[in-house]
Amino acid sequence: MTTFQDMLAQWPRERRAEIAARATEAQVLAALEKDTLRPEDFLVLLSPAAEPLLERMAQRAHALTLRYFGRAVNLFTPLYVSDYCTNQCRYCGFNANNHLHRRHLSVDEAEAEARVIASMGLQHILLLTGDARQISSPQYIADVARRIKPLFASVGIEVYSMTEEEYAFLVQAGVDNMTMFQETYNPELYDWLHPAGPKRDYAFRLSAPERAARGGMRSLGLGALLGLDEFIQDAFATGLHAWWLLRTFPGVDVGLSIPRICPHEGQFDVPHALGDRQFVQYVTALRCFLPRSPITCSSRESAFMRNHLVPLGVTRVSAGVSTAVGGRATNGDEVGQFEITDHRSVEEMTAALASIGYQAVLKDWEDPAPAA
Repeated sequence: MTTFQDMLAQWPRERRAEIAARATEAQVLAALEKDTLRPEDFLVLLSPAAEPLLERMAQRAHALTLRYFGRAVNLFTPLYVSDYCTNQCRYCGFNANNHLHRRHLSVDEAEAEARVIASMGLQHILLLTGDARQISSPQYIADVARRIKPLFASVGIEVYSMTEEEYAFLVQAGVDNMTMFQETYNPELYDWLHPAGPKRDYAFRLSAPERAARGGMRSLGLGALLGLDEFIQDAFATGLHAWWLLRTFPGVDVGLSIPRICPHEGQFDVPHALGDRQFVQYVTALRCFLPRSPITCSSRESAFMRNHLVPLGVTRVSAGVSTAVGGRATNGDEVGQFEITDHRSVEEMTAALASIGYQAVLKDWEDPAPAA
């Protein structure tokens, strides 16, 4: 069976760089006139040749967003249930070598946190853990999901890579979507960034969305951590990954996240910091390439940036966010995974969206078969 790793091998870094370097204004304009874009077109929209045409790209992205999503923006929030981690990712606040006061919620404590979130009116929640299977096992995640599922329309996970059987087990527990950040699609850089821990297995992480789809997840989320590798390289690979998954699993929804590195516990110098202009170029290029795919912008970004990205393609935003374990129901000294920039509550986010002509949607999915 062909995998995404096979597809990515057809697009070596040298080929991507050459196509981007040779792209012309005429190619950019031609891509913006097409109803259906190929990967080559997406690469052209990410190229330096597209930068002077950013306004044209924004107009096209805006029109596509209105066509397929209207003026609705889905709200969600993360629920961190454990920050114990065995990985030593150089860019992450949960790095096993960082001296943190770590915490792991019991199922009862997770429910208490979930009830605070539910009281905000949110119906979409994302469970997050560190990578420590002996502590945050698939069984533990399933137990939490079953407990909190009656409170929400949708429960998703953003955890370590699992087997197909484990994903199927979580689906039976009421989990309906997963998010998996590859971090970077550059295998050599990936090895350096992950010196120790189970996450070091690049190929196993890369194929996780495929296993999740086969395991029955209705929705997949992808993303690269922008700033780790050269912009065009990871931006293109992320879009290509979503494009391939949509064609391989046509019944599965595939969305994209666009995280830029934020400050966190520990020291890490961002090698390829992404400026705002290129960031906007990425969002508009994604919308043109994948017009029906949701795009998520988290609270890593400022309120100003998120407000301006909604008309250009962002259809999903977080609100009422805490990146610390037990950050809502209890008052501890836990450190979050990273520092958020946009601290708006659900009410403030709803009002802000209304002020620019958009509607906050707290629920857009109902599980037809809730977990027992």
